Amino acid sequence: MTPLLFALEDGHPLLGPLCHGLGAEPGRLERRRFPDGESYLRLLGEVAGRPCLVLADLSRPDDKFLPLCFLCDTLRELGAARVGLVAPYLCYLRQDARFHPGEALSSHSFARLLSPRIDWLITVDPHLHRIHRLDEIYSVPSVVVHATPLLADWLRGRPEPVLLVGPDAESEQWVAALAGASGRPHVVGEKVRRGDREVEVSLPDLNAYRSHGALILDDVIASGRTVLSCLRALRAQGMGPVDCAAVHGLFADDIEDELARAGLRRLLTGNGVAHPSNAIDLSPALLPAIRHWLAG
Repeated sequence: MTPLLFALEDGHPLLGPLCHGLGAEPGRLERRRFPDGESYLRLLGEVAGRPCLVLADLSRPDDKFLPLCFLCDTLRELGAARVGLVAPYLCYLRQDARFHPGEALSSHSFARLLSPRIDWLITVDPHLHRIHRLDEIYSVPSVVVHATPLLADWLRGRPEPVLLVGPDAESEQWVAALAGASGRPHVVGEKVRRGDREVEVSLPDLNAYRSHGALILDDVIASGRTVLSCLRALRAQGMGPVDCAAVHGLFADDIEDELARAGLRRLLTGNGVAHPSNAIDLSPALLPAIRHWLAG
């Protein structure tokens, strides 16, 4: 039976590519806010007996989580055969331990709230720290797909020499894998974090790469302060031009203009979170995993 694909937000850039690649029908929703701020949601069309997918941009999730719950619950109540969640960016993975007494383990709480409402979960390069696999906190089957092959294909199309730069130790494994897949050299910096928006990145001596352009790589750009500090460190060593690519661009501080003023030539992000910098289509990575689950 033809699957239905519902987008939690209108105009999501992955809706068209995924519907086309899956032969899915776009699900129709009516959504609005009541005057008191509560959410209204209505499904337009029959879902009984049909496999249903929910495509959700879970950046800035606090305003989106209740509508997501209402949608998944309603699909189940009206007889959807299965309800799968495609969340290219998966939120609430940062706070996976209590660093200070009394802190909420929000990663665990979020997973417990979401798991009963879906049958499976697919995401792209989640920003895992002390949790190594999603099934440590999610009670439903989950699949993690990777954007590395997509970025490697993009890099192979660039004839000029490029140095791949990971801003910190967390990026090292990802940047090294991309360097191996694309045949490009790479370095990794050291980051000192003094607060949510105060970071300092230092880089090794780059004299051997003066003939190269630089590509800063990260899985997530949140505030953008790590990228900005890395960019300044590259420029201080005379590197240029400098581009930046990230799987997920959140841009919490609207930092794009500041990055441009600091000398960033180009910014590229995956289209799991809608942004003008979207230049990496994640659908080729997502489609095989979705087809697997639809096959049952």
